[in-house]
Amino acid sequence: MKTNNNLGIWMDHSVANLIDLKSKKKCRSIESKFTSEIKEEALIRSESLMHNKRQQMNEKFYDKIGAQILKYKNVLLFGPTNAKVELHNYLNKDLHFQNIKIDIESSDNITDNEQIAFVKNHFAKT
Repeated sequence: MKTNNNLGIWMDHSVANLIDLKSKKKCRSIESKFTSEIKEEALIRSESLMHNKRQQMNEKFYDKIGAQILKYKNVLLFGPTNAKVELHNYLNKDLHFQNIKIDIESSDNITDNEQIAFVKNHFAKT
């Protein structure tokens, strides 16, 4: 498996934008399947069901992101919510990620071009 150097991931609980500055297509997205419709449907049945459903769907979301992270040596997680910290904690439990340097930074809701600039600035510093 070919290993690339740097990957930036802007994320919240609904979407993760993967930014590889060396790729021809700089950005690609992974969307969470836990939508507001699913949340409402599960919440009508019971609150604990909704939390279980959210946890299962977040784990699937994080697994998809993790599969992409394995291709890189340095990763930046950034975004407006605590999803980046949840993903970092989730990945720390898995030994496959122990040799990957993962940084976390906060940011606002920003445009795609601002996300690319954020990643460029971060990896220019390191």
